[in-house]
Amino acid sequence: MADESGQEKTEDPTPKRLREAREKGDVPRSRELGATVLLLAAAASALIFGGQVARLMAGMMSGNFSLDRETVFDPAMMFAHLARSLFDALLAFSGFFGLVLLAAIIGPIALGGWNFSAQAIQPKGSRINPLSGLKRMFSLKALVELIKALAKFVLVATGAVLVLGVLQPRLLALGAQDVMTAIGDAVEIVIWAFLAISATLILISFIDVPFQLYDYSKKLKMTMQEVKDEMKNTEGKPEVKGRIRQLQREISQRKMMTRVPEADVVITNPTHYAVALKYDPESGRAPVVLAKGADFVALKIRELAVEHEVPILSAPPLARSLYQHTELEQEIPAGLFKAVAQVLAYVYQLRRYRQRAADAPPPMRDDDLDIPDDLRS
Repeated sequence: MADESGQEKTEDPTPKRLREAREKGDVPRSRELGATVLLLAAAASALIFGGQVARLMAGMMSGNFSLDRETVFDPAMMFAHLARSLFDALLAFSGFFGLVLLAAIIGPIALGGWNFSAQAIQPKGSRINPLSGLKRMFSLKALVELIKALAKFVLVATGAVLVLGVLQPRLLALGAQDVMTAIGDAVEIVIWAFLAISATLILISFIDVPFQLYDYSKKLKMTMQEVKDEMKNTEGKPEVKGRIRQLQREISQRKMMTRVPEADVVITNPTHYAVALKYDPESGRAPVVLAKGADFVALKIRELAVEHEVPILSAPPLARSLYQHTELEQEIPAGLFKAVAQVLAYVYQLRRYRQRAADAPPPMRDDDLDIPDDLRS
């Protein structure tokens, strides 16, 4: 099946497509399942409540046919008697009607679930369009409905013949019974025959339910282009998303740059990477990454560090490790604690030396830094 653009509808409907179809009232339904549930419930109700209904109706009729002359010719009493009889009849059939009503509600929504859509009840001209009607008459769905109708006729007729064949001895025996016994047996035979014939429709439901699900999924299938267009409309065009990510990076970088003056040291590659660290001994936490970047961003970090007199230390292995294995505003990995502690100790010694409070520290070499192999980059 192809759409107007010539593309095959090969993709399963997306959750958005299914949700929109449901909002329009388009959900899978099986009339056969609803009819089967309703007929079986009616037969079961007759079996369960049939005896009670018969006794109550018999008592009501007996009372109605034994009225005295004074009551018959009194309109007020007759109206009261009619109201009481109607109430008794309603009470007698309440169980039967209650179970049938429940089946009438559950049967149609057993497939597709409960769904109310205002769009589905809006008038549409396409529903009375003769061309659309002819198209539906000669569609695959119409053919399936015709086959189902023929199958139901064959199944019901076959079931009726089989039931009559099985119940033939009991039917013939009714003629030899008294009237009351024959009536009771006849009602029982009719109810069981109705239940057996209704049960034959279960086979039709087992066939119709999978077909309705298949037909519903096929109707909502999408082309690859429709899936792509939906993703663009849902998530945005790639160009727009790329621009948004770029703006987010710029905002993040500007915020990051404002933290560089607070750093205790900037560790560099010396030109490709730069990572600004802050250590607060009173907090008891590990050093935190305030800023990091590569190439142009690393250059800006170094410029800000020089401008605000933040110490800059060239330690390429440690700079690469910090750049690859840390996140902004997060503590450094435990494996780099020792190496960073060596750098901070050197920076503190250098600061004391510049204040003429200590001797000049020996130059730090990359080999002196203890960096685990799994954190080297």
